[in-house]
Amino acid sequence: MRILYIIPARAGSKGLPGKNTKILGDKPLISHTIEFVLKNIKENDELCISTDDDIIFSIAKDLGVEIPFKRPAELATDTATTYDVIIHALKFYEERGQFFDCVMLLQVTSPLRAKTDLDNVILSYDNDTDMVVTVKESKENPYFTLFEEDKNGLLVKSKISNFQRRQDCPNVFAFNGSMYLMNVLSLKKGSMNEFKRIKKVIMPNERSVDVDTMADWILLEYYFSNFNTN
Repeated sequence: MRILYIIPARAGSKGLPGKNTKILGDKPLISHTIEFVLKNIKENDELCISTDDDIIFSIAKDLGVEIPFKRPAELATDTATTYDVIIHALKFYEERGQFFDCVMLLQVTSPLRAKTDLDNVILSYDNDTDMVVTVKESKENPYFTLFEEDKNGLLVKSKISNFQRRQDCPNVFAFNGSMYLMNVLSLKKGSMNEFKRIKKVIMPNERSVDVDTMADWILLEYYFSNFNTN
């Protein structure tokens, strides 16, 4: 199985400006994900950093990674989708005669991943799977604590149920943003939102921080200071 590892990292960010290059520990945030891939990538695999940020080009170069292209401006806007970024990268390599079985998407903003998490994702994959994704168990539950607003402006449960205790509700899971291993053939048929055959790998909450706000960053720093990848 040949994997294209993609790290998407555009320059703009409204929630926490400059978060991809913000210093975590003693290095830029993106360096943690790049180094994770470099430690675990197989000889036949490929690492692709998709970015329009000159600072990230410099960071990658210092780590010995050559970024093969600069992300086009139309794929670096607030409206551009991750799916578009993935397809652009696949086409770039295929036009140069390089083909992959899977894409492994790693978000810069979810850096607290361990080798065991990666191993579990890869072991869970087979050719009949659209995607294996890392998740966390969700505290919020659509049967109990999640509500939607109806046409009258009143709150109704997202999933109608008669559960009296949250503990009795079915377990629900949330993507934690860490790793998405996707079948290339499935990607060419449609976006991740259309996938039907999805498997999960559960990661603990302390490795499931996805940074979008300063509050997320403070939590990330706390877990990072206590994080052990073994």
